[in-house]
Amino acid sequence: MQAILALEDGRIFRGEGYGAQGECRGEVVFNTSLTGYQEIFTDPSYAGQIVVLTNPQIGNYGTNSADNEAVKPYIEGLVTREFSPISSNWRSTQVADEYLDRYRVPVISEIDTRALVRHLRTHGVMRGVISSIETDPAVLVEKARSIRKMDGTDLASVVSTRDRYEWETDGPDPLSHASLRPDEEPAVDRPNLHVVAYDFGIKKNILRMLSAEGCRVTVVPAQTSAEDVLALKPDGVFLSNGPGDPEPVHYAQDSIRRLAGRTPIFGICLGHQLIGLALGGKTYKLKFGHHGGNHPVKCVDTGKVEITCHNHNFAVDPDSINPSEIDLTHVDLNDNTLEGLRHRTLPLFSVQYHPEASPGPHDSHYLFKDFRKMMEEWRG
Repeated sequence: MQAILALEDGRIFRGEGYGAQGECRGEVVFNTSLTGYQEIFTDPSYAGQIVVLTNPQIGNYGTNSADNEAVKPYIEGLVTREFSPISSNWRSTQVADEYLDRYRVPVISEIDTRALVRHLRTHGVMRGVISSIETDPAVLVEKARSIRKMDGTDLASVVSTRDRYEWETDGPDPLSHASLRPDEEPAVDRPNLHVVAYDFGIKKNILRMLSAEGCRVTVVPAQTSAEDVLALKPDGVFLSNGPGDPEPVHYAQDSIRRLAGRTPIFGICLGHQLIGLALGGKTYKLKFGHHGGNHPVKCVDTGKVEITCHNHNFAVDPDSINPSEIDLTHVDLNDNTLEGLRHRTLPLFSVQYHPEASPGPHDSHYLFKDFRKMMEEWRG
C-alpha cells in the first residue's frame, strides 16, 4: 500500500502505507521519545494531530492493553521511518499495525523522518494529510490548507468524558510498580483523600498515580461548574492534560477562578495553562512544540534538574504572570519555557510537563506527594 504525506507548504513525502487504508488530516508534530509509542498513540492530548516519531524503529514490541492511556488512540495519523509488521515482546497481545488498523489510524512509513523533522523545526508545525487513496499531491496539499488551525480551537470539550465516574483500578499489571524506587510503596494504607479530577483529556497513569497516593478519584466532564465540583466535597481538585488551544476554554478558566482558595488545586499540562490564564496570564503557541521524554527542567527553588516528558504546543508567558502573587517554580533548560508555577498564598500549583510519564523515572513523583501534603494541610 503506497501512501503520501502532504504538508500545507507543498512539501511532499512518499512512503509505504500501514495501519488503516484511507486518509487523515491534522497538525503535524514530532515526538523525540525513544520508547512508549503506545502511550503516545492513546494520549488524548494528541487529538487533531499527526505524530512523527523520531525513533526510527516503531512497532517492534507490539501493543497491549496495560499501556493504553485512554480507551482508544487519539492521534489522527502516524509517521515513521520503519514500522514493524511483527512484534517481539512477552507483553504484546497485538502487533501495532493491526492495532492501528483496528482503530482506523493511517500510517506512513519508509520516509526520511530526519528530513521531515528538520523541515518542521525550521518552518514550524503545519497542517498535513496522510492518504493511501489519493494519488494527486496537489489535491492533498489543498486539503491540508483547508484544515482548521489549532490556534483558537477548543478540543478539551471534544475528548472529555460525557459523564462523571469514579476511577477504579484497571487491573494488575506486571510492571505496575516498576517505576517505584526501592523505598517507595503504594500509599494504600494511608487515609483516603477525595480528589475531583477535571477531564480535559486525562491520561490513565495520572489516575493511577493519584490512587497510589491514597486518593479516591472522581472524574468529571470538562464543563463541570465549580459549584457542582464543590458539592462533591473534594479534598482537592486536579486539572488534567488535554489537546488544543487553552485560550478558548473559558468555561474551565471561570471554574478555576471560583475554585481558587476554596480547595487545593494541582494542574498538569493543559491544566497548567488554564491556571495561568485564570490567574490573569497569557499563553502563546510554540514554533514546533515540546513532544518527547527527554526534556531537562530545572526546579528554581532547589536547582535540581529533572528529566521530564513533554507534550504541548502552547505555553504560559512568564512575563504575563504577576510576580507579587505567583512564583515561577520550573523552567525548561532547552528554551527557557515556563514549566511550573505556584501561588504564594493560595493552595494551588501546576507544571507544564508530565510527571506521571516517569521518564526520569522517579524525578517528578514528588509532585503527587506535594499535592497530597497540600490536601492534608488544608483539611487539617
